[in-house]
Order: sequence, then C-alpha cells, then structure tokens
Amino acid sequence: MKNWFINQSLDHPRRTVLISLILTLVLGSGLRFFKVEDDMMKLLPQNMESRKTWEKVKEEFGNTEMIFIAFGNPGESVYEPATLTSLRDFTAALEAIPDVEEVISMASMNRMDSEDGFLEINELLPDRVLNANQLEEIKAYLENHPNVKNRVVGQHGDFLSVIVRPRDGSSNDILAKKLLAEADIYLGAYETHFGGAPYLTGVISELIRSDVLSLVRVGMIVMVIILLLNLRSIPAVLMVLSVILLSLFAMTGSMGWIRGLTGSDKFLFTLMNTSMPIILLTIANSDGVHVIAKFFKKFRQTENKREAVRQTMDALMLPIFLTSLTTAIAFLSLIFAPIEVMTGYGVSIAIGIIWAWILSSLMLPSLIMLKSWNISSRALTSTSILEQFANTIGKIVLQYPRKVLMSGLTIVIVGLAGIFWLNVEVNIQSFFKKGTEIRESLEFLDREMLGTMDMQFYMQGDMKSPEVLNQMVELRKFLEEKPQVSSTLSIAEVIQQMHRSVMDDDPVFETIPDSREKVNNLFTMYSMSGDPDDFSSLVDYDYSSGLTTTMLRNMSSSEIVKMVGETEEFVANELGQNTRVTITGMLVVFRDLVRLVVRSSFISIIVSIALIALIASLFFRRLIWGSLAVVPLVSAVILNYGMMGIFGIDLSHITAILSSIIIGVGVDFSIHYVSQFRRMAHHGISKDKLSREVVDDVGYPIILDACSNMAFGALLFSQFLPIQHMGGLMVFAMVSTSVGTLTLLAALAELMKNKLIID
Repeated sequence: MKNWFINQSLDHPRRTVLISLILTLVLGSGLRFFKVEDDMMKLLPQNMESRKTWEKVKEEFGNTEMIFIAFGNPGESVYEPATLTSLRDFTAALEAIPDVEEVISMASMNRMDSEDGFLEINELLPDRVLNANQLEEIKAYLENHPNVKNRVVGQHGDFLSVIVRPRDGSSNDILAKKLLAEADIYLGAYETHFGGAPYLTGVISELIRSDVLSLVRVGMIVMVIILLLNLRSIPAVLMVLSVILLSLFAMTGSMGWIRGLTGSDKFLFTLMNTSMPIILLTIANSDGVHVIAKFFKKFRQTENKREAVRQTMDALMLPIFLTSLTTAIAFLSLIFAPIEVMTGYGVSIAIGIIWAWILSSLMLPSLIMLKSWNISSRALTSTSILEQFANTIGKIVLQYPRKVLMSGLTIVIVGLAGIFWLNVEVNIQSFFKKGTEIRESLEFLDREMLGTMDMQFYMQGDMKSPEVLNQMVELRKFLEEKPQVSSTLSIAEVIQQMHRSVMDDDPVFETIPDSREKVNNLFTMYSMSGDPDDFSSLVDYDYSSGLTTTMLRNMSSSEIVKMVGETEEFVANELGQNTRVTITGMLVVFRDLVRLVVRSSFISIIVSIALIALIASLFFRRLIWGSLAVVPLVSAVILNYGMMGIFGIDLSHITAILSSIIIGVGVDFSIHYVSQFRRMAHHGISKDKLSREVVDDVGYPIILDACSNMAFGALLFSQFLPIQHMGGLMVFAMVSTSVGTLTLLAALAELMKNKLIID
C-alpha cells in the first residue's frame, strides 16, 4: 500500500492532485447542511433527568428560558408619564415579534382589587399616557405589593424591568438582534441592559465566531510568516496551506453531510465546536511541515527531486499514517463522552484528520513533483535558525540524559500538584472580562434587578389543594432565605394575592385558603373579569401540574452545585408525598454541565491515551514503544491542567477540549520520534550515534511544527476569557509536547537504548 501511494505521486502527480481536489469538493459540499446551534440544552444527554424534565415543562408551559431587559436613567424615578409610555410601546413592539411567547412588564401586568367583595381585574397601566393621579395609584399599588414590584421595578426605583419569554424553537441569535433593534427605536433615551441565557447565547455565539475567525486569520498570517522564515520558499508554504485549508473544508462539509443524512443533533455546531478549526489547523499543519522539511533535507542530500520525494514518503508514510490514525481514534473516543455534541465534534475532526493524511500522503508529494525546485536556493543549501536550535537542544539532552529526565519529572510533579487547585466554571457570565459592556450589564442586572439566572420546579399534584399550595409556599420561603434568590413566582403566590384582594386587601389574608372549594371560588371570581389564560405559564389546563420559577443573581459553578444540592435535599425531606417535584432550569443545566465537563475530560484523556498506547504497541510490535509514545502526552496533559490550577484558569466546556489539542498534537511528535528511532536502528546506525541521528532528523520538523502552531497564541487577544485561556494554553501545549518529546522521550530512549534495540 505504501508503494502504491508513493507511485501515484511519482508517476501520476497531475491526476492525483485533480482527484484529490474533486473528492474534497464533494465532501465539502455538505456545508449546505451545516447548522449552528446556540441552545445549551443540546449539550446535555437526551436521557438526563434535567433535560427530560425541561422538555416536558416546555410541552406543558412553553419555553421557560427568559431574557431580561432593564432600562431607565440613574437617579430618575420611573413613575413618569414619558417613561411608562416608552415601556408600554416597547412592550407592545416585543409582543408583536413572532419569536416572543410572552412579555412580562408593568405594561402587560394586571392588578387585583376588591369591588364589593368581588375580585376586579384591571390593567396595571390603564392608558398609554398617564395622569398624575394614575401614577400615584400605580406607585401605591406596587408599594403595597412588594413581591409584584420586585419583578418590574429596580431596587432604587429608577429602572424598569422587562422579561421576555422566547417561543420554543426560536433562534436566539435572530431574537437577540430583533430585541436590540426595538430597544434602539423605543429606548434610545435611556440606559439599557440586557441579560439572560437566551440573549447571551444568541449574542455570544456570533461574537465568539467572529472573534475566533478574525484571530485565527491573524494566527494564520503569523504561522505563514514563521514557515516562510524557516522554509524560505513561498511555494512550499502554499503547499502546506493547501493541505490545511482543504482539510478544514472537508471536515466542515462532512459535519454537514452527516447531519443532513441522519438529522442528529450531535452534529450541530455549538459553542463548544469553536475550537474545531484551530485543532485541525494544527494537526494538518504538522503533516505538511514534516513532509516539506524532510523533502528539503533529502533533496539537499540527493540533488534528485524524484529520489528525494521517494525517500521522504518512504520514511514518513508510516509515521504520518500512524499519527493520523492514533489522533483520529483519540478524538473518536469522544463518542463515549456524556456531552452529546462531543460525539459530532470527535467524529468530524477524525474525518478532517484522515483527510489531512490522505492529502499529505498523495496530493502534497504530487505538488512537490510538479514544482521545479532550484537546488541552489537558500531553502535547500543552508540550515535555518530553528534547525540549528533543534540540533543544540539534542546535544544538551543526549549529553546529560539523566539530569534532563529528572528535571522534566520534577516539573511534571509540580504540575500534578496544581491539578488539585483546578476549578470548573461553566457560567457564561465568566466568559466576559470585567469592564466589557456585556459583563457590566450582567452585573447591573444582578445588583439592581432580578438577576439573570433561574431555576424551575415542576410540581405534579392537585394545584387547587391547600396542602399542595402550602408546600409551594414552604418552598418559596426556603428559597427566599438564600441571598442569591431575588424572586419566586408560582400559582400559590397568585392565590395568596387573590385571597388578600377579596378580603379588602388585608395583608393578614395573604394566605392559602383552608379548603379546595375556597381556592376554586377564587379562580371563578378571577374568570369573571380576568382571563384564566393568564395562569397558563404557572399551571396546566386541568390544574394537575404547576411550575414554580425562581429568579437568582449570578453564582459561580461551585455555588450553583451547592445551591441545587441543598434545594434537592429540602424537596426530598421537607415536602409531602402528595406532590412530585422535579427541579430543572438553567441553574440545574449549569450544575449538570459541570459534572459532564469533568466526566468528559476524564473519559477523553483516559480512553485516548490508552488507545494510542495500544495502537502504537501493535504497530511497533512492542509494548515498551507504545508506553514511550505516550510519555510526552501524559506529561503535557498533567502540566497543562496543573498550570490551569496554579494560574487560576477555569476548566469550562470550551477549555475542556484542551486535552484533545494536547493529545492530537503531542502524539504527532512522539510517534515521529519513536518511528525514526526504530527505523534508524534497523538500518544499522550504531548505538552511540543513534539518538544523535534521530534528533537531527526529527528535531527540526518538531520545533518548526510547534513554533508555527504557536502562532495561534493570537487567541490571547480575544475579548472572551475562555478563548484567551485557550490561546495561552495552546502555546503552552506546543511547548510542553514538543519539548517533552525532545527531552523526556529522547532522554528515556537514550537511557533505555540497550533494551530498545533488540528487535
């Protein structure tokens, strides 16, 4: 098979290039089925209880996610005709948007009053333009009902709250744009703040995509400059780029094809997938750099292009195939990860890696054959700075192998200690740096308004039973003791308010009536002047299930885990048996996502490293080779996660993919080193010169590969903290994996060479 590949490039280069391009175009045409998804719920497994509850809640009550909007002017009372007119017009404009299910504001809210012992339901804002008496009545009503006021007016009375509940299935990014457009029209004279998971995912997905794309372009430019300075050949750099870009096109196209043919949500492009292009760029770049660097060295030695290509591919065909296979399998291990979209992530990248291998093994040598190379050019007659640097490292390592090994192990142990300080954080608010507009808006909503997080309680039981309703009241009391809780809304609170209203607005009667008949009478009185559908978001049609919604201010992931745990314990121990209560909402999603991120990272690392060690052992026919091949990977994974703990970099569902980057790139370096060590040993290189020859041969491509990929450190300049962290950690990963290969692996191979050279 190896000879067939080589002969296609040597004897039929034009045909090989043409077929490669046509097949890439066919695979990439799947882009028409490519879809971007911003629903965080798609990250959770379909069989997870919180997701099943969420979906059941949506079936009965509609979408429960909320977008929060606050507007006003600091220090100016909201009880002004112009302000409330703007609120009324803005609310009407939002209600007219097809993607909006419900708008909750003072303009859409009803008030309850007692009229001769009967319940009278009227609009809280009776007219578009209000007079002074009406304003005073509205203010007095809200002051008399602080729970209602809390939901629509800020703590200092200078900002109004508008809560938007999107229609189920609506696109968050489209809705966010519409909300911003309406705010520009109606709220231009006010300070405005937006928040809530649907808004953030709608905004952040587009912001991160554009941010990453612009920074990747910068990284690509820097990578090209590094390659040009070292390869000193524009055609050679363009050949490497062709492999990279065509592999990327094939990967995204394959993702679209699989989704189009299967309809699986696992192949949606989510926030987690933003690192996919960067990872494939680094891996595809590695294949191309090794081929070009080896060809230049062989051409320099043989002065014969055909022979140089033949020797290059003869030496690299197996290691490139093996690195591609092990890396693809490492990513395919993500199918075992509990976060569902990671299956699509792993499969799609694996396809891109295999395509990069095909292009590097067929198209790239064919392009080299088609090019007329000048044997007297600097690229072929002299060594580059990085090549000299790699040789210097090799001399030091092989002169003091024990000292190098012990120094490396000491550093790894320090990294191991840092892992215990690693913090998991999946809260989207933590993605934004302090001082940015979005972060300031979120902090304002937490400080002055209701906050931007929520938790729902799906309760099954008789929603007219005083016992069940009092359980809701007990739950609300428990929740409102928590400092993070700003408001709780349920059908029980509405019944308490109705009871108080019919009893001449006496606060003493803000309680649940003592019989089901009295509760039912309250609903009957409400229906005489109000619309029973007003309760559709709180209770189902036959009053057999209800929804309690709790609004919370921002919390860290560790606080979320504690809060949800304490609430689950209260529900299990304190509420009666007549009601079945299931907790869901964004708070529970974040809690479950924390667990999934940790499990997914652990599973990905363990499975991929084990598979790489097994495959390397099988191909190299000795277990010791497989074990040595993963030494740089294990060391680099420990170092990177340890450094994250030491420097306070959070592990999120974005940075969790870091282990895949480390393993994907690191296995390339180690496999090339092990393969060349065995190859040269079999060619009769003496033991004394073996390690020196191996480092001279693979050291330069490894260093060049790492340095060119470190160009993606441009991500350090992202406006999003996880992307910044990914950029810095990518640089560190390139250093740790390349240096680990040329130090730890090289030192071990030198010290163990008597045991290694026996087959």
